[in-house]
Amino acid sequence: MTHAPQLRIPATYMRGGTSKGVFFRLEDLPEAAQVPGKARDALLMRVIGSPDPYGKHTDGMGGATSSTSKCVIIAKSSEPDHDVDYLYGQVSIETAFVDWSGNCGNLSSAVGPFAIANGLIDPARIPRNGTCTVRIWQANIGKTIVAHVPVTNGEVQETGDFELDGVTFPAAEIQLEFLDPSDEGEGGGAMFPTGNLVDDLDVPGVGTFKATLINAGIPTIFLNAADLGYTGAELQGAINDDPKALARFEAIRAHGAVRMGLIDSVGQAATRQHTPKVAFVASAQDYVASSGKRIGAGDVDLLVRALSMGKLHHAMMGTAAVAIGTAASIPGTLVNIAAGGGEREAVRFGHPSGTLRVGAQAQQVDGQWTVTKAVMSRSARVLMEGAVRVPADSF
Repeated sequence: MTHAPQLRIPATYMRGGTSKGVFFRLEDLPEAAQVPGKARDALLMRVIGSPDPYGKHTDGMGGATSSTSKCVIIAKSSEPDHDVDYLYGQVSIETAFVDWSGNCGNLSSAVGPFAIANGLIDPARIPRNGTCTVRIWQANIGKTIVAHVPVTNGEVQETGDFELDGVTFPAAEIQLEFLDPSDEGEGGGAMFPTGNLVDDLDVPGVGTFKATLINAGIPTIFLNAADLGYTGAELQGAINDDPKALARFEAIRAHGAVRMGLIDSVGQAATRQHTPKVAFVASAQDYVASSGKRIGAGDVDLLVRALSMGKLHHAMMGTAAVAIGTAASIPGTLVNIAAGGGEREAVRFGHPSGTLRVGAQAQQVDGQWTVTKAVMSRSARVLMEGAVRVPADSF
């Protein structure tokens, strides 16, 4: 009996924000995986170690959480006035599925550093010391991200004193601008696909909930924590160890996706696991973060908890933070009300690991809300570089 050898594929394992993923240059992928399709999906699943019925990713690079089961493909941009194209794949843990329906805001912070280090940026554009601005085309959703990457001695600066709750060690700060993050071309092409700042979302067998349904950064369903029986200060165990709660959130997500026009029926939600997100909000209060750090009510404007890939996130997804910042800037949304109401261009919210500040500039144009830019700071670091190995017959 013959056995297929393992292939070596150049790759970089990176942390970006509170996520980790395997980064590839498009040109380094096997030819069959350089185009969308079954071969690409199969390859990335094998790299991560999915599907894994044990839920551990022991035989792959994944970390068996939504934050660590990610792959990124980078290429020189085909779009005018952009440096690189950034394609993101969220790999399901226990099922054979790669979701391409949205972006990862956290890993967005690693795209600029990867592009600089891997020869995808004109060397003349990279200062000896200073900041290199990288214009990124987010290919999943067709949006522009501008990354401001610190450079020291002609190389990406990764170490520094910027602290990000949810990340153990400090690093260099990378500022991200998400340009025109609303309207992902779905749900009728509007930031608020139903036309309302707040809807009554009916979920048969579960209940009817006040909800803000928004397309900004990533399609998100915002609910009031109190309507769900929560305080908004919950940590992962309170949700993830409760199968009934997870099933309820998935039902809400599925019906919200239909209401937003993202899918035609609730049965399609299983094939669209990455989006929309579900989050619940509450007014500011004291709580203890997962690290043991005490967060005071005066430290934040509101509390937000969000689910990703069926589980409560340990911190906050970057794209959901864009949605939070955008919704907070628009008077009348559940997020804005939880933050105390009124007009604002920035908000600091509490999440399970600590706090995060995000800014957004929203305005009404011809009666429709639009957001021109959302801004936040993250950090990124190379964890390992070289090559991943996968059996040649796995894709």
